[in-house]
Amino acid sequence: MSKFTVSRRGLLSAGVAASAASLASSVFAQEKKSSLVPDKWDLTTEVLVVGSGGAGLAAAVSAAQAGAKVTVIEKLAFIGGNTMISSGYFNAVDPERQKKQGIEDSIEKHIEQTLAGGDGRADPELVRILCSNALGSLHWLESMGLKFRPDVMQVYGALWPRSHLATEPKGTGFIRVLSTKAKELGVDIMTNTKLVKIIREQFDEGRALGVMAERQGKPFYIRATKGIVLAAGGFAANPRLRAIHDPRMLTLTTTNNQACSTGEVMLAANEAGAYLMGLDYIQCNPGCPPGHTSRQALHLDVSRYVFVDKRGKRFVAEDARRDVLRDAILNLPEKFGYAIVDNDGFNSYNQVVRDDAMKGLKTGDAFKADTLEGLAKQMGVPADQLKKTIADYNAMVDQKKDPDFGKAERNLSHKIEKAPYWAALSSMAVHHTMGGVRIDKETRVLDRQGNVIEGLYAAGEVTGGIHGTNRLGGNAIADIFTFGRIAGSSAANQK
Repeated sequence: MSKFTVSRRGLLSAGVAASAASLASSVFAQEKKSSLVPDKWDLTTEVLVVGSGGAGLAAAVSAAQAGAKVTVIEKLAFIGGNTMISSGYFNAVDPERQKKQGIEDSIEKHIEQTLAGGDGRADPELVRILCSNALGSLHWLESMGLKFRPDVMQVYGALWPRSHLATEPKGTGFIRVLSTKAKELGVDIMTNTKLVKIIREQFDEGRALGVMAERQGKPFYIRATKGIVLAAGGFAANPRLRAIHDPRMLTLTTTNNQACSTGEVMLAANEAGAYLMGLDYIQCNPGCPPGHTSRQALHLDVSRYVFVDKRGKRFVAEDARRDVLRDAILNLPEKFGYAIVDNDGFNSYNQVVRDDAMKGLKTGDAFKADTLEGLAKQMGVPADQLKKTIADYNAMVDQKKDPDFGKAERNLSHKIEKAPYWAALSSMAVHHTMGGVRIDKETRVLDRQGNVIEGLYAAGEVTGGIHGTNRLGGNAIADIFTFGRIAGSSAANQK
């Protein structure tokens, strides 16, 4: 690979005379025109996918189904990314399932709620694509053997009951069926291979040709003759980058983000000329307070739990937007609350959630008692107030009206009345970053002037513009598979 013998930074720092400044300008202009293209590529493929989570594997399978030769690189030693450990709720308007439950829904309602939930900051065209194609993506996964529960519900922050859940725990089923299909289609997956740079024809100009990766501690150059799909997730596990855009995020833990979610692929795209948008839109979900290690998830079904603070009082509508819930908890003096369910609520969750709660009993992150008085003692909240809060809430369920915080009537469907009672410590932890690379409807990456970077595509959390300021719960899984499919197909059909 050609090397620059004089760096721009070196010239600028050394430039103390007019001649030096002139030389710096001349060399910089030459450097901008120079290419990062290596003398020899170590590997050539047609479609290169960066990342092996849900978006990446969806792109790989989609591209392979379109007849392309596909290679996936993954910086970890294993595949699955954040999708593998996600809660797995998938939003889609589904008349077949919803009508059986008496749920009225429409694609237009999903679009409207997604746009409103993101304060109108999302790209309306991308939102329409997401909501119109989500069910097709779900059926695509079903065609590979993934099974979903026959009912839908409203997951935390979803705003409407259209959240589907696979029968396998967390996101394991998604990764299982996609990796199996990828293998059948001959997709080559290279783990322990980290993207370093995106290589264009002329530094940050021209077509994206391939990447420089790091493999076994050495540079590894991969040529992609049709296209590169960036699908490496967001930056929720990068505290310093988070804090640049929202200082409150510096010391928070994360929810179900791999430690590798540090945003370097997004930054590499920016270095190659891609425009980044919405980086200060950072979402939090209930998670571990600092110093705790066992995250609890008794809050997932908004019809099953109540939130109380250290004084034993409700402080927010449990079915509110995720940013509203985030701010409500961060504004508490202790910056944490408790999610409370009864035995029926506890047993409504899958085995993974229940197992996590059992572990939480040992770590001090979950509490269980046969009476509300006993639960209050363990939580360290006033027993009389907690009993009053639960009694008032149960009366709201009977009346189908929440005069205090406005929880929706449809979610006032389950009382907290059957022992044993459970409580889970709920602080705020960083969950999702809504900002990233700007894309068009074909998932082509756009540069700072809004022009397409030929040969470069992106899907999933590495992108921006789909969710606006705040993502609806359950929309991320719909996003990664819908736009992952589009990205793979677009790249494979690139001429």
